[in-house]
Amino acid sequence: MAEYDNKSTGALFKNDKGDNPKRPDYTGSYTDENGKEFRVSAWVKTDKNGKSFMSFNTQPKEPKLDTPQAMAHAPKPQYVAPQDEKDSELPF
Repeated sequence: MAEYDNKSTGALFKNDKGDNPKRPDYTGSYTDENGKEFRVSAWVKTDKNGKSFMSFNTQPKEPKLDTPQAMAHAPKPQYVAPQDEKDSELPF
């Protein structure tokens, strides 16, 4: 059996807008041909002729920085010492 290739695919699901009419009508995800994942938000709109259409935007999926896995992969700040004492702005 061939392995499933989920590249260049995505899915949208009806979103509960709650009390915020600006929330997207649909949300979901998309994986591009390189395997990069995106969040997708879509809104059902009506054009000037009364015809319905969907508009959408995509944003790259970024790992949440407050999870242990994301923190393990986050770049660590590094101290860079001045090359020369003349480069230092400290008065001592």
